[in-house]
Amino acid sequence: MSGNQTPPVMPATQAPKKKGPKVIATLFVIGLTGFLLALLWVNWQKPRMQAEPLSKELTSIIQNMPGTSDAMIYVGLKDIRQSRFWKEAIPDSLKKTPFLTTGKRLDSLMKQKGIDLSEDLDTLLISFQRSGKKQQNYIGMAWGPVTSKASAPVLQAASIRTADFGDRRAYEIDSTLWVCPMGPGKMAIASSSGMMGEFLRPSGHFLERDSVSAAMIKKSAYKSHLWFTLASPQWTSGALQSITSKNRDVKSVGNLDRLQQIAMSVKFDDGLKGQSEWVYKDRRSAFFASTFLWGTIELSSTSGTRTSEAAKTFLKHLTVHQNLESVIITADLPLTAFKKPAGTN
Repeated sequence: MSGNQTPPVMPATQAPKKKGPKVIATLFVIGLTGFLLALLWVNWQKPRMQAEPLSKELTSIIQNMPGTSDAMIYVGLKDIRQSRFWKEAIPDSLKKTPFLTTGKRLDSLMKQKGIDLSEDLDTLLISFQRSGKKQQNYIGMAWGPVTSKASAPVLQAASIRTADFGDRRAYEIDSTLWVCPMGPGKMAIASSSGMMGEFLRPSGHFLERDSVSAAMIKKSAYKSHLWFTLASPQWTSGALQSITSKNRDVKSVGNLDRLQQIAMSVKFDDGLKGQSEWVYKDRRSAFFASTFLWGTIELSSTSGTRTSEAAKTFLKHLTVHQNLESVIITADLPLTAFKKPAGTN
């Protein structure tokens, strides 16, 4: 190379373009979209399944109930006993298990007259009210052969005292049980003569007076077999306290501190159908509760977990979704889910 020869000109290199701003912008758009979708989901009113109507007779009885209700339960035992699920899936030992605790005087009367509540009680409706910190009042109605076995003469002989309300007479059988025959096949039951008197001489209409209980009854999907409502936050908290006191994970997962009311209903047929609605203080609480519950169910029902096979089968038939302030849990369990496979112990 001669001294006069100029060196070759090298092409200019371009600096690499910075991708940082584009990545940040993309992530921002994705995050914003996710937030807006979550916000839309939380505030979107989802379709509801059509709930069974309340019968005219039951509506009339509930309308006459005094005051308001902290909790209400209905059990259609006769219809449940006639279901295929009851006949094939429920063990005989469980069918005979008493589902009500009775005092000594009532227990003695039942033994004397051959009353077996597992067979002689067809239908039961009870509403509970809290009075003070400890006292619990109740009013309700019972249907079935128990009413003929505990006729007016029998109640008169077994009573501590009586009280007349118009043309009806009520009998005190125990310190917290008053009974009043209401015609063929049914009798009113109450915790006190005061509650019985207010029921027999009603003032106003319960479903208009207690809008919260009315709403929770309406939310109960199945009304012919078993349903109950917890309309009082205090009752709801107390009912769940025993379940969560030894299991902090359940309490945190369900966001139970912000739970207000519960409605639950079950239908016994060829399988078991049920729905439970948990009403929270706000939509945000309901959304987080439904998300955690859904995640817990999905995780527990997967293979490799310590969850028993029977529990996994049960969990696979559950669905959870949030609808405004509510978390709705639905179960649709076939009869096979309650039967052990052949060859298992």
